[in-house]
Amino acid sequence: MTSEGATLKRLLLLASLIAACGNDIPSAPAVPPAPGVSGPAWLGFGNGAQHVANSAIATQQFTRIRWLAPVDLDPQYTDGELLVHYGSPAITSNNTVVFPVKQDAGGRFRIEARSGTNGGLLWTDSSAYVEPPHDWLPPYSFTIDASNKLYAVDAGGLLDVWDGVDTAHPTRLSYRFYGSINDPTVFADTPVTVDGAGNAYFGFLLSGASTLPGGGIARVSAAGAGTWVTASTISNDATITQAAMNSAPALSPDGSTLYVVVDSRDHANAYLIALDSATLAVKARVLLVDPVTGAPATVDDNASSSPTVGPDGDVYYGVIESAPGAHGDRGWLLHFSPDLSASFPPGGFGWDDTASIVPASMVPSYAGPSKYLVTTKYNNYAGGLNRMAVLDPHDSQPDDISTARVMKEVLVIGASREFCINTAAVDPATKSILVGNEDGNLYRWDLTSNTFTQRLSLTSGLGQAYTPTVVGADGAVYAISNAVLFSIGN
Repeated sequence: MTSEGATLKRLLLLASLIAACGNDIPSAPAVPPAPGVSGPAWLGFGNGAQHVANSAIATQQFTRIRWLAPVDLDPQYTDGELLVHYGSPAITSNNTVVFPVKQDAGGRFRIEARSGTNGGLLWTDSSAYVEPPHDWLPPYSFTIDASNKLYAVDAGGLLDVWDGVDTAHPTRLSYRFYGSINDPTVFADTPVTVDGAGNAYFGFLLSGASTLPGGGIARVSAAGAGTWVTASTISNDATITQAAMNSAPALSPDGSTLYVVVDSRDHANAYLIALDSATLAVKARVLLVDPVTGAPATVDDNASSSPTVGPDGDVYYGVIESAPGAHGDRGWLLHFSPDLSASFPPGGFGWDDTASIVPASMVPSYAGPSKYLVTTKYNNYAGGLNRMAVLDPHDSQPDDISTARVMKEVLVIGASREFCINTAAVDPATKSILVGNEDGNLYRWDLTSNTFTQRLSLTSGLGQAYTPTVVGADGAVYAISNAVLFSIGN
């Protein structure tokens, strides 16, 4: 047997062991990292500052599991479910895959960089990052910029930046956004977003007596200079104390406007706010409300919704309905104009997913006026329906479980179990969307036929919190199931 054949046999054996053993997660194969592959980077959560989650390369077919590696060395199960949001990998243009690994039940993390080709370990680094107070474990996500620098938050609100990510010995610098003295009561509580110039943005909260007057939004310039604004100041509401948990800031297509979500500790009120990306001055703000009742919507700490910015600058954000269960626990995907002055019919589901953008050309059956569509989970928990949908944000139809008008359904597809995604990778080249499911499978949703044209079993299935799908520089697809990162391809 060739060495390649032996490696493949070992990988398939490891995959079968994971499916059979559940908690007993084997390590990735100890092979030397393969040479880099030149291609488009996947910049992190939602693949960039607008969170459109579009792949710039055609994805490989679901022929096999190429390699796999644990993202959690001590998964904590609750009644047989894994209520953890695992962070999104970031992939450089040289195909180095960088992701966090939870090391123990206490939430200590390390950082691993592996060859996207064969999973060979390139380097590891420690992290002092501390999770903010939480129920379900929040995601610890990384971001790559256009020059392949890596960004991640650290303890006390530090921002760590690595250069030379594709080498065996990258350099690491740390920046504090609020001064020179560490404050352990400062907790970064969102993924990092980076603009085209290398300026980084993230949200934070305070837990305990702090030197800062309140939680809010931080900016660290490409030169390492930090600035910040409190959530209460930018919302003009004294009850607003923190950046919304897990909600990554988003940028307008021209990079001039930063969209953030802030809320109160009891989640009674939340605001979507447009800030000047250079100064963090307020441009506009809007109270997030239930479109049926007009009462404040809920932004839950267990949600994973981040603002998505469409190609036309419109902003999308998912919330929970004002009265629990009133909309089948579906929440709403709210839709605003770039200046937040106008709102449009919402999507019929929103609260635990970040919408991805679907170019209208991906759906041959679509004949409407929109240049792009949006895709999101489309569950009806009260009705027991587990679905995905492609929606027209510029057309509407009556909602089937409320008095609202909602975004028009273009395509809808279902499964027996829930699609466990917090952002779905969209592949315009193959006209497909890549989604994981709690049944342990990765699916290719073909938008031409509106069918699942490919399915690959990763694990035996598990109730779990929401994870992303991402695409490597060589077109490999990455998904997380039962605390393991899988690389899937030809």
